[in-house]
Amino acid sequence: MIHLAYVSTATRLMSTADLADLLDECREFNVRHDITGMLLYKDRSFLQVLEGDEDVVVPLYDRIRRDRRHEKVKTLFMSDIVRRDFPDWSMGFKNLNGFDVSSIVGYNDFMDQGETARAMFDDLTRAKKLLLLFRAKS
Repeated sequence: MIHLAYVSTATRLMSTADLADLLDECREFNVRHDITGMLLYKDRSFLQVLEGDEDVVVPLYDRIRRDRRHEKVKTLFMSDIVRRDFPDWSMGFKNLNGFDVSSIVGYNDFMDQGETARAMFDDLTRAKKLLLLFRAKS
């Protein structure tokens, strides 16, 4: 089993309806293929983690990379795992637009810092900690 995380930029601002459709699509596929994970969205930026069997996750990620709804797809990490970080989530999701995250202990405003936000993801430990923080608070 592996987990894989990436960031990307939506080709256009996603409406609530667009995000709901995307989430429904993800969850339906993920339930059928035993994939778990998490998806964050803010101001056209996506951060997603996928967990599951390598022979399912890798082809899914190839399909995701070709999806025209986003661009600038950058892999953060892909590695073997013994257990899932998001075992009960067919796809946990958080739309951070309009959400007051400043009240969360350990909050960092990196997603409000434009392109410097992407640089934060080069530090994989911090990226994974962020995802686990949102898992704990959701």
